[in-house]
Amino acid sequence: MDKFVIDQAEGLRRLLAREGSRVVAVTGGPGSPGRTTTVVNLAAALTAQGKDVLVIDECPGAQSVCATLGTVRGAANFAALMRGEMELADAAGQHALGFGVLVVSAETRAQYSDEQLQKLLAGPADVVLIDTQLDADGALSSLAVHAHDVLVVMRVAAQSITDTYACLKRLHFAHAIGQFRVLANHVASVADAETTLENLVGVASRYLNVSLESAGCIAAETHMARAQKLGRCVVDAFPSALSARDFRRLAADLPHWPMRPALSSRLPGASRLSGDTDADRADAFVSSVTGDQSASAPAHTGWRADLPVQRSSTQHA
Repeated sequence: MDKFVIDQAEGLRRLLAREGSRVVAVTGGPGSPGRTTTVVNLAAALTAQGKDVLVIDECPGAQSVCATLGTVRGAANFAALMRGEMELADAAGQHALGFGVLVVSAETRAQYSDEQLQKLLAGPADVVLIDTQLDADGALSSLAVHAHDVLVVMRVAAQSITDTYACLKRLHFAHAIGQFRVLANHVASVADAETTLENLVGVASRYLNVSLESAGCIAAETHMARAQKLGRCVVDAFPSALSARDFRRLAADLPHWPMRPALSSRLPGASRLSGDTDADRADAFVSSVTGDQSASAPAHTGWRADLPVQRSSTQHA
C-alpha cells in the first residue's frame, strides 16, 4: 500500500480516537542551528493551517521562545497548572498568531512525576512542540521523553554536522531511540543539503543502527534575521519569503509523519547503553573518509567529518 495512504489512514484513526496531542521534541547540537526559530515558525505555520498548537519553552535565556517572540502574557503559569489551580487553556500564554506558549523550567519540571507531566501532554492541543533543553549528558528532559518524534535541527557546515552527529549518538545511548528526523536549516544550496543529509543518514544507519528521515530544508535568507529583529516569525512577517514557504511545507508534512508511540511508552525505564563499539567504528569510518586521525576520539566528542563527502562521477549530485 502507498506510504501516503497508510499515513493518512493512521492520521484519521488518531483524529477519530482523539488520543491526545502529537508531541514533537525539537532539538539540535550546541551553537545556533536554529532550533527555537524552527519551533516558533512551525507553530505559526501549523496554526495557520487550522491546528491547535501548544509550544513548551524549556530553554530559558536570551534565545528562548519567549525572548524571540517578546513577552507572552501568562506563559509562566506552569506551576499553577500542575497544582490544579488553572486549566491548560488559561495557563498557556496566547500568542497573537493563535498558538499557546508555556514556559517549563528545569527546576519546576523536577518537582513532578512522569505521570503528571504526561497528563500535560494529553491535553486538547493537536500538536505540542517542545523547544527541548538537553541535559549535561545530552539526554531529553523528563517532559520531552514523552514525545512521539524527535526533530534534530542542523546547519550544513562542518561544526554543525559534527555537533549533530554527537547529539544523535547521545540521544541514542541515553534513550535507545531508533529513529530521528533531521531538518537542514539556513540552507544556501538545496543540492548540498540533500547530499549532506544523505551521507548522514547512511553513516547513522551503518554505525549507530538508527534510522534518520529527512524533514527537508529551510532556505537561508535575510528575511529570517529581519523577522527576528522585529520580534516576529518569518511565516507571519514575510509570508512570501522562501523560508516561510519551507516552514509551511514542513507544517503540511508533519501530520502525515507515521504516528509512533511516545518514547516513554516504548522504553520504560530506558537506560544508558554501555560500550561504544559501534561509535568507535563510526569514528574509524569517518577517519578513513576524511584522513582525519583525530576522529578516533570518544563517541561523545562528535563527528569530525566535513560533509558532504565527495561522491564518484557515476553518482548524481
